[in-house]
Parts: sequence; C-alpha cells; structure tokens
Amino acid sequence: MESLRAEKQYRIGLIGDKHSLAPFWELFASLGNERMLRRMGFEALALREERADHGGFGGTMELPVHANWRDMLAAHPGLTLVIETTGDPALLGELRHGLPLDIALVERGAASFFVRLLSTDQMWMACKVDLLHTQTLLKGIIDQLKEEIVLADAEGRVIDCNRAVELATGLSKADMAGKPLRRFFRIESTRTGPPGRNVAPPLERALASRQAAEDTLAHVDDSGRMHYTREYIYPLSADTESGVSFLCIRRDITGRTEMEQRLQQSERLASIGELSTYIAHEIRNPLFAIGGFANQLLRIVAEPAAREKIEIIIEEAKRLDGILKSILTFARPLDPGHRGLADVNRIVRETMELMGMACESKGIQLDLELGEHIPLAEADPELVKQCLINLVKNSVEAMHGGGRLTVRTAVDDARVLLEVEDTGHGIAPELRDKVFSPFFSTKGKGSGLGLAMTKKIMDEVGGTVELSSLPGQGTRVALRLPPQLAVAKPGTDG
Repeated sequence: MESLRAEKQYRIGLIGDKHSLAPFWELFASLGNERMLRRMGFEALALREERADHGGFGGTMELPVHANWRDMLAAHPGLTLVIETTGDPALLGELRHGLPLDIALVERGAASFFVRLLSTDQMWMACKVDLLHTQTLLKGIIDQLKEEIVLADAEGRVIDCNRAVELATGLSKADMAGKPLRRFFRIESTRTGPPGRNVAPPLERALASRQAAEDTLAHVDDSGRMHYTREYIYPLSADTESGVSFLCIRRDITGRTEMEQRLQQSERLASIGELSTYIAHEIRNPLFAIGGFANQLLRIVAEPAAREKIEIIIEEAKRLDGILKSILTFARPLDPGHRGLADVNRIVRETMELMGMACESKGIQLDLELGEHIPLAEADPELVKQCLINLVKNSVEAMHGGGRLTVRTAVDDARVLLEVEDTGHGIAPELRDKVFSPFFSTKGKGSGLGLAMTKKIMDEVGGTVELSSLPGQGTRVALRLPPQLAVAKPGTDG
C-alpha cells in the first residue's frame, strides 16, 4: 500500500504516426506544449519505420523525434513507460517481446483513456479558474456596496456577509458565522406604518413563511436622532426545504425619507398659501365684525351674567384672530432681498435676558454656552430671534417641574450653530416626524406653527434644523446657519 501511495516520476516515450498522435498534438498544444510535456514526464517521440517522415513534429511537440522505437530507447535509456498509439497488432507484438522488463507498455485503448482524462482535467481546471475569477469579481462588487448584505441559512444564522456588515458591527465574518442574524440586524420597538399595526419584522416573517418580506424599521440612536432602515429578505431556491437560504439586505433610507418629508412639507405649505387669501377674506372679516359688535354690547349691557358671556366672545375672537395672524404670517413668503447679517451671540444674550425671568419663575436653570469668534450668519436677525423664541418656549413648556435649559453657539461643520437643549419629557419616536408639520401640537393649545415656522425660516435662509430627543431625557434642536463669507461685495475693492 505504501508503494502505491509513493509518488513515482515516469519518464515517457511516445510511439505512433501522425494520424494516431493527432489527439495528443491538439491536447498538448492547448496545455502549453513543452512545459506541460516536461511536467508530465514525456521525453521522446518515435515514428513507425514505414512512416519515418516526421516533418514538423519536432517543431510542434518540442520533443526529440526518432525514426523507430529502438532508436528512441537507445537515445533515452532512462525511459520507464512507453505509450503506443496506433493499435497495430504487429507493432504491439514487437513491443511486448522487445521492450525491457523495467519499461511499462500502455496500449492504444489505455492511451485514449489517458487523453480523455487529461482533456477532462483541463476542462475542470479551466472551469475552476473561471469560477474563482467570477467569485472574486462578485465579492469585490458586493463589498463595495453601502448596503449591508448577509447570506443566512434556514434558521436565520449567518453564513457570509459583505464588508458593510463588518464595518457596521465592528466584527469579522468569522465572529458572526453561525450566529443568529438578528443579533447583528438589530431592531427597535419603533415601527413605521399605521398605528397599532402588529406585524413581525421581515426576517422573522421570511423564516416562518419561506417567502420574501420587506419593511421599513425606525430606531433612535444614542444621541436621540431618528434613523430609517429598509430591510429586504429574499429566500433563495433550493432542491429541499431544509436547504433553503436567505439573502438579507439592509439599506439606510434616512436621507431619502428626509427628502420625502421635505416634499410633503412643501406640498402642505403650498396648500396653506392657497388658503391664506380665502381665510383672510372669508373668516377674518366676519370675525372683525363679531369682535366689534361684542365690544359695543359690552358698553351698553349692565347685567353681570350677560357681560361675562360677551367678554368670553371677545376673548375667543381675539384668540381666533391671533391664530389667523399666525397662519397668514406662516404662509407669507419671506422677503429674499431682506437677508441681513445676524450676530447669534448677541441675539442669544438679548433674547434670554428677556426670557430668563420666566425660566427662573418656573424653576428652570438657564445655561448659556456661547462660543468665541463666531462668524456672522447670513440671515435676518429678527427671524433668527423668532426661531430662538419658538425653541425656548417649547423647551420651557416641556419642563413642568423645572429642569435645565441650555442655549449654546458654536461653529460646526463650517456652519454657525445655534442649539437649544432641555431636560424635559422628550418626544416620543412615533411623533418625531410630525413636530415640524403645520398645526401639529402636543400641548392642546396654540396654533402648532412654532417649529413649522422655524423650519420654514431655516429652509429659506439656506440653513438646516436637526432634532434629537430621548423620551424622559430631553430634547435638543440645532439650527445651522450659513456664515458670512469673506468675499468681495459688488462695488468694493479687492
């Protein structure tokens, strides 16, 4: 057995004619000629004596060519194996009797099998190389994708993943292999869709039904910012149910969702603008008449009960008029020519000096963290002040039992940062998308236009609004304004 396992290097001689050697010629030409022949042990070639004209054989095969097998053995005494390719009985008889005992003889049938075996091996190697190339190319493409892609087995355990998953989890493929995918594709309790919808996440649905599933999942990060993720699960066909696997893809759609919300906001603003003229004419004018007549009645009516009812009419008319003014102000476009430059530190000092007493009376500690060397912001100072007042009022109303209100300024990401942070009750994740919508309010009073107006102002001056909130911990709203750039103005030198 050990002798069979031992590797023996054969030194081979070929015997035949042009016709019988043609298959060898074609095979060896495709395998690399001399290099492949030497690797396999071929050393010499002998032609039948009656066909000794071997023009072209030496140049093609890169082997020494001899007129007959005896000359070949004489020139190459170390040969250990001879392959006869013609199948001629006379030649075979001559070889059986004339070859030394230490040289093995392979006849035509075995030689044909040998050729087919080499051809099959060549094809297998070519397929293997092509497969490895395709596999490398596909892996390179998948690793360049930003989406997190995982191949999971029928039980939802990780088989393989792309580079994006490793970067997102901080783990290697080896660390995740064989472990439940949901341990890495984490989900939060926050779900998108109609309230009260109780549907399992896509991965769990796909594992149970063996059918494709997808859904949008939302979660809040450690800093209180909302993220949206689209999860796609596709079953991959298999011959048996136990052998099914799943292609799992996760895509961050936070940016796309924000753009969709901006579009919806623009559509709502357009509708409000169309209604503003109608509101001004059809509601405000009759309301003015109601208030005027109620004031006249108040001057001539002496009965206390009647006066009390008239005063209620007047107060409600004033409240409704205030709401209408807010709507008209919100719908009115800003004057693009009245941009101005805002000193945010000065605006914060002046505004909080007025609102500071109201904070102290409610047990709220006020902290000002004003950065140094803050550039001027390209925005109307009054509009920035209005945004700050809206944010501070919301924060104060969110801290019923007192707390801490922090207003800070800084330069962040080449923008002027104005940030208001409180320690109030925070905003529930399911309400996060609605707080900037017109007329939305959780306080049960007011017009619900404060944050909507703030966002509108930021959009029109080229700024941004970012809200971060954790229920029970507080809320932070950051306004980022464009700074004044050090460029020459029209009509100035330099």
